[in-house]
Amino acid sequence: MTIQEIKDKLVALRLSGMKEALEEQALNTAYAELTFEERLGMLLEGECLRRDNNRLRRRLTQARLMEQVGVEDVDTGAERGLERKQVMALAGGEWIRQKLNLILLGPTGVGKTHLGCALGREACRLGFTVRYLKMQRLLQELILSRADGSIVKLLHALARIQVLILDDWLRDPLTPFQARDILEVLDDRYSRSSTLILSQIPVASWHARLGDPTLADALLDRLVHNAYRFELKGESRRKLQGVKTPHQRITKEAGFHD
Repeated sequence: MTIQEIKDKLVALRLSGMKEALEEQALNTAYAELTFEERLGMLLEGECLRRDNNRLRRRLTQARLMEQVGVEDVDTGAERGLERKQVMALAGGEWIRQKLNLILLGPTGVGKTHLGCALGREACRLGFTVRYLKMQRLLQELILSRADGSIVKLLHALARIQVLILDDWLRDPLTPFQARDILEVLDDRYSRSSTLILSQIPVASWHARLGDPTLADALLDRLVHNAYRFELKGESRRKLQGVKTPHQRITKEAGFHD
């Protein structure tokens, strides 16, 4: 069998990673010094790497993160209320494996969304499913799904997400009806998956914004009591970076968003 026939077979078997690795070996005479087992192992590694990269791309696409940033881009320090070792510990994903929640607090512009998306990206790299949602978007999806009869399907989909990121949490007070919907979402996730909350509202003020005291107690019990909590501090990152020109806004990656 010729090299071209082998490559055609690999394509037919959807082993394009092995095909690309084989083409690389054919172009580099240094591979001739390796044993058959070593060369075969490299072909398999090429295929595994391709599949891992494809899975990561799919998870990142499904996550719909507002910012595509890594934890190495996160600004840390005592003045920010967050140390580098804390960020790296969170990036390790142990809180996700333990089905715990994470609450990131702080004023507008301090970098909550930036950090939340960075942790979401790391969770994707670790193999977890992630979804980023603004609270208003989630509430709209819940309303629409109830109207068209797909609420059970939506709740099931949200429950299966291993890391659900909710941004702008309680920026606007909830009606009892909205609080009941959110309670249903969190109830399905309790002790089964992790929720990452991004909010400029202090936890002490959450109860009053949840509409109904009984619902508020139940909701906070499922969200706060099994959560790590961090409060980011400092000047608004938008203010520190200054106002960019239109050209800069187009050509440079966006700063911190909340």
